[in-house]
Amino acid sequence: MTTHSISDAVDRPRRRLLGAAAVALAAAQFGKVSVVHAQNSAAGSSGTRSSFGSVKQIDAGPLNIGFVESGPMDGPPVILLHGWPYDIHSYIGVAPILEKAGYRVIIPHLRGYGTTRFLSAATLRNGQQGALAVDIINLMDALHIPRAIIAGYDWGGRTADIIAAIWPERCKALVSVSGYLIGSQQANKAPLPPPAELQWWYQFYFTTERGRAGYAKYTDDFAKLIWKLASPRWSFDDATFARSAAAFHNPDHVAIVIHNYRWRLGLADGEHHYDELEEKLSRLPLIGVPTITLEGDANGAPHPEASAYAKKFSGRYEHRLITGGIGHNLPQEAPQDFARAVIDVDRF
Repeated sequence: MTTHSISDAVDRPRRRLLGAAAVALAAAQFGKVSVVHAQNSAAGSSGTRSSFGSVKQIDAGPLNIGFVESGPMDGPPVILLHGWPYDIHSYIGVAPILEKAGYRVIIPHLRGYGTTRFLSAATLRNGQQGALAVDIINLMDALHIPRAIIAGYDWGGRTADIIAAIWPERCKALVSVSGYLIGSQQANKAPLPPPAELQWWYQFYFTTERGRAGYAKYTDDFAKLIWKLASPRWSFDDATFARSAAAFHNPDHVAIVIHNYRWRLGLADGEHHYDELEEKLSRLPLIGVPTITLEGDANGAPHPEASAYAKKFSGRYEHRLITGGIGHNLPQEAPQDFARAVIDVDRF
């Protein structure tokens, strides 16, 4: 408790300085941050937000990343990472809670989603786990954020885990749905029991040319099916789905998704400059930053049992089961619980 208070006292003025510096540098010196479009952000009768406001763009590594940002610029930064096949709207209910608590909230479109684009047509449309993690480090560098709370689920949870494990100095604390998701191509060669293999049906479908063509032709239908299977008790409406499905119309989306699942099984090559990182990840490193892991009681997607990964977290750690029919897209289905985890882990 004492350590936390001292750390906060030291970090708070530095965060204000860095936040102000980031705005000034981006606007006056680099001119890289731009607003590409605005969306209706009106609140409904319940007080909930219907969509995000302006989407910003910034060059970061090989990408021009689209992201939404809210809350005080000098607040403690929180980076929220979405999964597949979802988008930034997974956090539509989480962001206002964190803003009200004083956090600077940053929610990027991952590569292959929304307004995020590659700067070069020659860059491999690479979906390997290391590439997605480096993207977020590059985004933090571009925004001059030395350290942040990082939270996510699915692809975003894996990305958050990797940053916490490999760059703990950049991750103040971690919230990860379904816990420890770092993997390796070697580990993925091991066969699973038949019921577990059945849950990964789409991964095997994507290894075929028929699967690639099918996903390209029926992207929205495929995503909606995954939503229903992964969250069988979530009663989302067509408008909610359509709001997120717009992000799948990114020209690189299909290529990134197909490469991600083929790479996992060793059926597609990554980029050599990630080899050292992937070698470290293949050892399944411990995560020492303060962590809260979450799981929904109705998660229909493949996920490990909490007991299987608890020992991968060597720092202060807590696991929470979120009840009430909560599925795979936990932040959108249970925004209060997700936001509470972020606020609580910051106090560890």
